[in-house]
Formats: sequence, C-alpha cells, structure tokens
Amino acid sequence: MKRNEKPGTEWFDQPDPTALTETGESGLRFECTQCGKCCTGPTGFVLFTDVEAKAMAKDVGVTTDVFMEQYTRNTIVGRSLKERKTSHGYDCVFLDRDEQGKALCTIYKSRPEQCKTWPFWRSNLASREDWEEIAEDCPGVNKGPLFSTQHIRLTRDRVDI
Repeated sequence: MKRNEKPGTEWFDQPDPTALTETGESGLRFECTQCGKCCTGPTGFVLFTDVEAKAMAKDVGVTTDVFMEQYTRNTIVGRSLKERKTSHGYDCVFLDRDEQGKALCTIYKSRPEQCKTWPFWRSNLASREDWEEIAEDCPGVNKGPLFSTQHIRLTRDRVDI
C-alpha cells in the first residue's frame, strides 16, 4: 500500500493530483476517439461467448456456424475473432476505417464484452503505471467524462483480461 492510501482501496480510489479536475474527485477519465488503436496492432485475441457469437452472427446476417467459420479462428486461449493485416497492424475483421480516418466497428451493438469493457481491464488497472502506459497509445484515456470507481470496478469485473 502506498503512502496516503486507505486500507482496502485501489490506486484509482485516490484523487489524482495530475487529473484534469480540481475538485479532488476519484475515478478515471475515458472518452473513445474512434482511433481504432484498441482494435489493431500486434496480433492478439478477441474472445467471445457462445451467446455473443450468436448475436454477432445475427448482426452480420449469417448463421452461427457460418459466422464461426468465416469470422473466427482457434487460438491457444479459445475461439477469437479473426484479424486482417493492414497498414495499421492486425485489424479486427470487423474494424472499418472511414475517409476521415475514424475507425468504426461494424458490429458495434453486438461486439464482445472484451471490446465493451475497454479500457477498464484488470491488466490496465493493475497500477497507475499500467494505466499511464495505455494512455500513451490510446488518446481517449485521461480525457472526457470521469467514471466513478464503482463503475470502473463493475466494468473491470465483467471480463478477466
């Protein structure tokens, strides 16, 4: 435990002296800029449940079997959405970039929980240093609305990443 932290709290429970707020609020700021950096980069995994697969298949307009065959792949950690090599890295197969450079998810309403919970993943919240490291790549981290510590915890606990 760091100095001035209360027992049973996490680093984001404490007001951040460098935060964009002068009110001493605790929590974290995030606002998606549609840059697509969370959906591209080195090859990785976008895991999903059977229920999510069914919803994504419906969104794409195919059967679940066709969806699994055309849009997913087996990995060492389970079934993942496929990626395609682009000038940005390995984009999620459902990432579409518009003429203005915005990255749009073509299955946004049915996207997996892993995607919905970014950036409030356990791995990103392990320490302030981990949070600041993702802020170097994600322009929405530390910007926008302040999310409460309760919201952060509930979101973090929805997936184990």
